[in-house]
Amino acid sequence: MSVVFKAIDHIQLAAPAGSEEKAREFFGRILGFDEAEKPEELKKRGGVWFQSGKVHIHIGIEEPFSPAKKAHPGFEVENIEALMEHLKQNGIAFTEDDKLPGAKRFYVDDPFGNRIEMLEWI
Repeated sequence: MSVVFKAIDHIQLAAPAGSEEKAREFFGRILGFDEAEKPEELKKRGGVWFQSGKVHIHIGIEEPFSPAKKAHPGFEVENIEALMEHLKQNGIAFTEDDKLPGAKRFYVDDPFGNRIEMLEWI
């Protein structure tokens, strides 16, 4: 096979119906992602898309909804200490983890209970 996987285009996280505003608050206002325009044909499915540089997150509506507690995206960030302080100031709880050598990282749940990893290589 001669296929080359070049990059991850996007990740999708599930959310319950009617949760778009909570997603905008968390991913947009708290984490600083820009909202991305969904194609017209996909808008009727609900959900919302976000991006920051080459990082794309799609929040898709899933019924019945069940959050991902183990499976998760991992985002590499710069200045993780500033992100941690920003989350604290906004009342967002997270759990630090020192089990990955060479990285500072923590886990945070989105408003729907999906696990997200943030890490910075040191």
